[in-house]
Amino acid sequence: MRIRTLFFIIALAAITAMLRGQEYKRYLDSILPVRGLAIAAPSVKGLDTFLKFIGEELAPANFNMLILRVDWNYDYKSHPELRDSNPLKEADVKKIVDVCLRHGIKTVPQINLLGHQSWAKNTGNLLRVYPEFDETPHVKTEDYSGWPNPDGLYCKSYCPLHPDVHKIVFALVDELTEAFETNMFHAGMDEVFYIGDPKCPRCSGRDKAELYAGEVTVIHNHLAESGKRLMIWGDRLIDGKTTGMGEWEASMNNTHRAIDMIPKDVFICDWHYERPDQTAVLFASKGFDVATCPWRRPEVAVEQLNDMLRLRKNSSEQMSARFQGIIETVWSGTDAFLRNYYSPEQDTQPLSDARTLKKLIEEFKKL
Repeated sequence: MRIRTLFFIIALAAITAMLRGQEYKRYLDSILPVRGLAIAAPSVKGLDTFLKFIGEELAPANFNMLILRVDWNYDYKSHPELRDSNPLKEADVKKIVDVCLRHGIKTVPQINLLGHQSWAKNTGNLLRVYPEFDETPHVKTEDYSGWPNPDGLYCKSYCPLHPDVHKIVFALVDELTEAFETNMFHAGMDEVFYIGDPKCPRCSGRDKAELYAGEVTVIHNHLAESGKRLMIWGDRLIDGKTTGMGEWEASMNNTHRAIDMIPKDVFICDWHYERPDQTAVLFASKGFDVATCPWRRPEVAVEQLNDMLRLRKNSSEQMSARFQGIIETVWSGTDAFLRNYYSPEQDTQPLSDARTLKKLIEEFKKL
């Protein structure tokens, strides 16, 4: 009889704890629906540490979204010529998916589309294998000399009007979203400096805003055909001159007018790293769901979190629902980030994404 009573008490305590946990999660979802991290997909060697990080750090802090920049770090079957030399296999991706599903974390894979097709002197896999897609073939990445430079080269773009480019990238998008078992995809599309180049036989003379909006819409519509949703970074949709935000966190090449040309169900990731600029209000007032995205300044990230909470609390019902939450961004390699995260004595940089994430974890737990 005592054993039955003890078993009943233990079972009741477990059920009570589970119900409290569910109630707490519902409360968190009501005040901050999206609590995310955007980071590069890990290397094969670093996969086990990354899985541990998800289960022991993100899950207890109630993160519920993980955006993974995969790009060419996957064993693509549709276009094996584009994969990196030692990419994640499908079984590796399933390990990430499984641990995220177990902890209620939504996975969102990312391939940088349109822009970011090169970095410094290195051309990315897409333009290296398919140079005919290059918006600016006359600009040579091997001549990159730092920023600024006479060619205006930061990162290459593919030509959005090339008749064959979407056949390739959409096959990759479909394969990746299937592997991650997800209905969301992040297309990047930030910091697009090369668009509508005067020497491009297809884009020359065209409205840059229309070109940018057209590419967003084409990607959005392809995803929508299979019930999936598009996420992009928001910087190209902000007027850099009027706001004073310049060419990095906003647009100085007139793509900002595309904000009124793209579908309203595109999810905007609104990144600001030096100041807590409140352009989330701009996107929400235009009808978009938006999350604010900090990086490496803990104090700025905390302000951005508090701003998002205030906006949700002090806005109309329609506007409040569009302020979705916070997505911390990590731009160092994932293996290096995790070394800094788990060995803070090695993290000697004055500005640190590892320290910023830890600060946000503290703040999430306070909620």
